[in-house]
Amino acid sequence: MPACGVDPDAAGPAPARAGADTQAARRLTFGIMITVAVLAFEALAVATIGPRIARDLGGDDLYGWLFSAFMLANLVGIVLAGHESDRRGPATVFVIGLGCFAAGLVLGGLAPSMVVLVCARAVQGLGGGALYNAAYVSIGRAFTETERPRQFALLSSAWVIPGLLAPALGGVIAEVFGWRTVFIGMIVLVPIAAALALPPMRALGTGHTDDATSPVFAALGLAVGAALLLAGLGTGAWWSTGPLVVVGLTLGVSQLRRLTPPGTLRAARGLPAAVAFRGLCTFAFFGADAFLAFALARLHDLDPIAVGLIITPSTLTWAAGSWVQARLAGRRSRRALATAGVVLIAVGIGLAATVVVHDVPLAVIVVAWSIGGLGMGLSYSPTSMVALSEAAPGRQGAATSAVQLTDVLGAALGTGIAGAIVAAAASQAWTRRDALTVVFVIMTAVAVAAIPVARRFPPDPPELTSQPHEVRHDGHALPAPET
Repeated sequence: MPACGVDPDAAGPAPARAGADTQAARRLTFGIMITVAVLAFEALAVATIGPRIARDLGGDDLYGWLFSAFMLANLVGIVLAGHESDRRGPATVFVIGLGCFAAGLVLGGLAPSMVVLVCARAVQGLGGGALYNAAYVSIGRAFTETERPRQFALLSSAWVIPGLLAPALGGVIAEVFGWRTVFIGMIVLVPIAAALALPPMRALGTGHTDDATSPVFAALGLAVGAALLLAGLGTGAWWSTGPLVVVGLTLGVSQLRRLTPPGTLRAARGLPAAVAFRGLCTFAFFGADAFLAFALARLHDLDPIAVGLIITPSTLTWAAGSWVQARLAGRRSRRALATAGVVLIAVGIGLAATVVVHDVPLAVIVVAWSIGGLGMGLSYSPTSMVALSEAAPGRQGAATSAVQLTDVLGAALGTGIAGAIVAAAASQAWTRRDALTVVFVIMTAVAVAAIPVARRFPPDPPELTSQPHEVRHDGHALPAPET
């Protein structure tokens, strides 16, 4: 199990203070942002063209697996990358992650069937998990407690340009050149990301721990357990559903306990609550997000370009929410920001559920999902900062992997369970509209359940509470005015 708590006897130096005003830190920040932008473009483009892919390859029943396979492999990548980042440093993990991501793009662009495409998405997910962990570890080692809110806001900002371009551009490319071009075309961005991000990551050095115990089997066990659970829910046959669900839950829960702080499954007060909270938020938001695009395409007969234009504003409001939390850091507790954020997520999903109404104005959906995106921006970064605050020196990889793990697992289960519900509608007497209604009701309920969990976050660290500050236009911290 990752050591997520603070160990005063842990070996290794404290995180270096690169500072937001040094050249090295600026290069590191810019390199990470470019990498995240590449991942964001791929994620948003696939979400937009997913319905078209499923229609072309005849795989509506596997539509949910386009996202679940990516995320289940992503959690394996996150756990393994967290361990290796602490041992070898983030640069090595970053190189391996880029290689896997590029290989997945090639396989996806050449996929002859939905099954092969799902496998390609899994390879992409493995690489994406490694890349995100390398980015988080680099922030933890290079920046101080008061600088990290700005860094996470910048990470969210890296989604802005892809958020503006990827859905619409992905739709246009799919319409004009075919959806395969979306995968193949992104390969050219991989070496650019490597050239920008790798040198400053290498400057951070190697790892600071001699722990040789690899969590590979626990990570694989968790992924297999989640996959069995989702497969059982999607079979539609009573004789196979029960055994698969029971085995999947038993295996998955046992491994999740090993990979997360004690008390995570019951949202114990402190770090475990923050880890559990992240999983609940991503379950609700991404489960709704994947099938909002599906509902717009299937129920309202919109093409990929129109779907992209409707879901794009949520990316912008997510970035705006992240900057709001950065500006309020030290003046509003992480607990308060997370609570406000998840309330907005619940409201956004509840309003987005009106997509199942035949004649709902599409402007309502735009507003609804913008509210949900704002909520994610407010609530997402505080959980990452809690993990870094609780990490022992040299153990940022293990600490952040716990939050990222529940992040990805929540999204995988949310999209997978939603996919199973939609797939079941084909073999039952349900209409597609009925199935999507059930999906949105479940996601709203999960978001509401996360509200009391946010109230159990650990207190903010003294560096923030004892020295309140505001953020200047250039991002540097200034003392807050006396009140």
